[in-house]
Amino acid sequence: MAEPMTIAGEVAVSQEARSGLDPWTRADLPVPPSPRGLGWLAVVGPGVIVLGASIGSGEFLLGPAVFVRHGLSLLWVTVVAVFLQTVFNTELMRYTIATGEPIYTGFMRTRPSSTGWGWFYATLHVLQMGWPAFAANAAGAIFFLIARRLAGPNDTGAVYLIGVGVFLLCVAILLFGRRIEHTLEVLNWVLVGCILSAFLVLALMFGGADNWISGVAGLVGYDAPNATFRFMPAGANFFLLAALVAYSGAGGAGNITLSNWARDKGYGMGARVGYIASAVGGEKVRLAHSGFMFTPDADGRTRWKGWWRVVRADQWGVFFTGAILGMLLPAVLYTSLLPRGTDLRGLGISAALASAIGERSGPILAGAIAFLGAWILFKTQLDTMEGMVRAMTDMLWTGSRRVREWRNGDVRAVYYAVLAAVAVWGVIALRLAQPIVLLQVGANIAGVIFVISSLHLLYVNTRLLPKEIRPPLWRRVMLVVMALFYSTFVGLSIRSLA
Repeated sequence: MAEPMTIAGEVAVSQEARSGLDPWTRADLPVPPSPRGLGWLAVVGPGVIVLGASIGSGEFLLGPAVFVRHGLSLLWVTVVAVFLQTVFNTELMRYTIATGEPIYTGFMRTRPSSTGWGWFYATLHVLQMGWPAFAANAAGAIFFLIARRLAGPNDTGAVYLIGVGVFLLCVAILLFGRRIEHTLEVLNWVLVGCILSAFLVLALMFGGADNWISGVAGLVGYDAPNATFRFMPAGANFFLLAALVAYSGAGGAGNITLSNWARDKGYGMGARVGYIASAVGGEKVRLAHSGFMFTPDADGRTRWKGWWRVVRADQWGVFFTGAILGMLLPAVLYTSLLPRGTDLRGLGISAALASAIGERSGPILAGAIAFLGAWILFKTQLDTMEGMVRAMTDMLWTGSRRVREWRNGDVRAVYYAVLAAVAVWGVIALRLAQPIVLLQVGANIAGVIFVISSLHLLYVNTRLLPKEIRPPLWRRVMLVVMALFYSTFVGLSIRSLA
């Protein structure tokens, strides 16, 4: 734990409490699991949730929109983005394992004040995730299933009503289960397994050899058709490209919420803090508003290494590997079926692949692909909605004693009150712009969040955590590189709109 800070004439204050939050409580770090073989599937979990969200954003929508337009040599940006995000994710979980707190609480523990940082990150989270873009895009795929054609400008009303139905179904699902994080974990294991398998089969069926070669070569920025490295195409749409860079992986607030899910999964000190239970099927569980800290002696460091082993498996084994495959396979498939330069925008973007396959293989396979697309986007909307509600709930719970005392300290009341507000806003926001526009707006905000939060995370993990468990030098450098990488694309995006 950081040493208490002595202020002349005042009581010494621990560094983690200087912004106004309660200090950590001393406790032993729980014993980590030691899984073998298939036992790892029960141990990992937060990584598969954030991977499920990533497949529906960058991989299924923004990736194809960029690669069909500019070519597969741009796949290199997704490799860099996913690598940096994986380092970022593991650093988020470093804080949560050590304290049992989500990283938003860590941010709120820095000066000038917990309230100020709470409002700041809540605003950014809403600006990114407050647009129900995935429900809107899922509606396009469902419309294709019903009408057997792509939605056009005259179908705006029908697509809107379908989008509202998808969005409210997400709300309903979050009412049930025992532990909300576990519900998402189970659904995402099904999602990731089915989606990656389906994309692999389809890419093998329809992807030409040239496209496979171009896709693999594009991971390092090599333009195989022209036999040259081409890291940035002429005339690139940087607003769209910056959105892809942010949503290669989960993107901004989606990544940060990983630490909230890790807490509820019971990683490290999260096992001592509690979790958010469901309204139907869940029991009232005490959720601590302040975390814990262990003594980094020989036994504590041994347990720490065990938990770090779990984090590596969850992030490098599940998230990193799955995110790369989730970007490569759809990229090969889309570029094999759609002409180079196709502008994938409009109400029917989520059904463009189904339409293209239908022209080759008939309506049955086209319907199956449209269903697959609707499922991907529905699940992504569920994950992003839950992540936003969870983040708001945790910030309110940590920062306000009055909120903690409401309804006899039942955190579920806070969670579902926030969910109700999000549901009302979502129905309104679905009317504001086309689905792909909503998606690009949120993704570009995600880039801004990465620039700020990567440096803030570096500060938290190197100032508040004990020296024995602070990140090594190479990880600190990568967080700075991440801020520079995303600030470059944010700047290019802003410049392209000027």
